[in-house]
Amino acid sequence: MSRPNRSRRRALTGPSQRQLRAGELVRHALVDILRAEELRDPALAGVSVTVTEVRMSPDLKHALCFIAPLGGGAAAEVAAALNRVTRFLRGRLGHMIDMRATPDLKFVHDQSFEAAEKMNRLLSDPRIRRDVEGETG
Repeated sequence: MSRPNRSRRRALTGPSQRQLRAGELVRHALVDILRAEELRDPALAGVSVTVTEVRMSPDLKHALCFIAPLGGGAAAEVAAALNRVTRFLRGRLGHMIDMRATPDLKFVHDQSFEAAEKMNRLLSDPRIRRDVEGETG
């Protein structure tokens, strides 16, 4: 019987503790930067952004940053604007975190809130509720 290689095992088990710790370190630093700095992109003017999660690559050189603008509006434009100012953000990040290398940043809209809201709407539908209660009763 053949054993899966190391990268295959890692994919099955999820991110390592090192990746999780680094992701939280980067997330907290980004929150501080976004709170303190005035970014010069018109799409970011007056917008409060929540960094919901940061997923690090196994080598910690790349960070996928999930964001959600407060109020939910113009999420795609806000993510695009943050991607335009990544060079500035990465420079500030390098001064705030203690990592061997400052990771490259990529910002994407976190759609988990919309998915949860859609699921709640579905579960509150009387027809669905009747079916769910019929299975448990």
